[in-house]
Amino acid sequence: AQRAQLCLILKSVHFLPVMLYYARSTASAAPSANYQLNAGFLSALQLICIIGLLVVPAGAAVDEPPIVEVDSPAIHSIPLQKQYVPVQKNGKTVAYKTAYFGQVHLGNPPQPFTAVFDTGSGHVILPSTSCPSETCTKHRRYNRSASTSAVDIEYDGTPLHPDAAERDQVSIAFGTGEVLGEFVSEVVCLGAAPATAGTKSSSCVDLRVVLGSKMSEDPFSHFDFDGVLGLGLEALTLSPEFSFFGQMLKQNPMMQPRFSVFLARQEGHTSMISFGGHEERFGETEIQWAPVAMSELGYWQVQLKSVRVGDQVLEECADGTCRAILDTGTSLLGVPRQAVRGMHRLLARPVPDEHAEDASVDCRRLPGSLLNFDVGSTVVSLQPEDYSRPTPFNMTIPGQDKWRLFCRSLLLPVEMPAPLGPKVFIWGEPVLRRYYTVYDFANKRIGFSLAKQPPTEGTEALPASSSAPVGSLLSGAPLSV
Repeated sequence: AQRAQLCLILKSVHFLPVMLYYARSTASAAPSANYQLNAGFLSALQLICIIGLLVVPAGAAVDEPPIVEVDSPAIHSIPLQKQYVPVQKNGKTVAYKTAYFGQVHLGNPPQPFTAVFDTGSGHVILPSTSCPSETCTKHRRYNRSASTSAVDIEYDGTPLHPDAAERDQVSIAFGTGEVLGEFVSEVVCLGAAPATAGTKSSSCVDLRVVLGSKMSEDPFSHFDFDGVLGLGLEALTLSPEFSFFGQMLKQNPMMQPRFSVFLARQEGHTSMISFGGHEERFGETEIQWAPVAMSELGYWQVQLKSVRVGDQVLEECADGTCRAILDTGTSLLGVPRQAVRGMHRLLARPVPDEHAEDASVDCRRLPGSLLNFDVGSTVVSLQPEDYSRPTPFNMTIPGQDKWRLFCRSLLLPVEMPAPLGPKVFIWGEPVLRRYYTVYDFANKRIGFSLAKQPPTEGTEALPASSSAPVGSLLSGAPLSV
């Protein structure tokens, strides 16, 4: 029997979900009735956490499988567009969050969408034409009646009876909003929709999809992309039939069981996600592999042997029990709450004398200690450019009636209970810009190579969907070249 699992908050950058549950609702029920839990129905399902939620596992860790290599006939690479999402306070922009998304299409004839490729979640979620709110209508919505390949289903894949008075729904609650969705079996394809519908390619997958029939204004109205394509391990899904990459491999057995992510460090370069392997042009060094830790939780995470700031070992991780989750849906570097104060202290540094009174200096350009994460096979290192707040802080010197500018780190406090926490880091954009990462789905391992910025000559970079001022000292703004 499947067992309910407890879901708790993991991250607070993009979607901020808090709880996911399943319920039955009649077609004529009032909206509020859709959120009533049916205890008998819930006990028959796993309570799944998606888009940055914690899953408390029901079983013990399993042995790592042997490494399996598969020849790949093709690599499907999708350019990613970047969005700067302004964070407002009292009507003023105080920072920027970022999101990377690419093109997908669903159905026959194909309907085009944009989606975040999110390693921290497991399902494909898109707004539906059954959602009439302004939040939904500002995005492209999936039209079920316009697709000849769509099949309305229950959560377990059972086709919905034509005269059914009720159907399964999923409710996803967020820290600042929520989504209510239903299920459909559909063809999901990578990239832009072809000019003419026709033969199904290896970039297409028969998949169970979540269609949003209700989406709250916050946070969804702030995003330029339409939905989410989850790339977490299958433990983050209701069932394997919801896992996009899992089904892609099952339906294309000759495909190499890997996808890879390149996030450009500077404007003018195009970010990329590749399915079926990796592109050597994005890696500067040989790929170093680290096994996925606690793969039964569903997250792409690695064990940390130690964490060091320069030569100083972080006490909280000195015993080798810290871990790090790679999350393409997070803008910041997440740090265990109990380690935040110590890391801020170790990473802080005074502005050099030649800039000592220059409040316009960019701390990302100033020297500082390396932040080193030892994963055993390699060391993942971040530089001041990756972890610093751009704006220096005016701080009083203890015991003196003087002040001086200091550079401080930009860290996201992460707090969660065992077994995923409490000592877990979230490797978002700061790590993913520095390293080209490869995700081996079959062998449950993650590869790291220093990212290499390919030449822009002869290529046209994909523009950001919304921009931030280059050279701005607001957190999240791009570096000037």
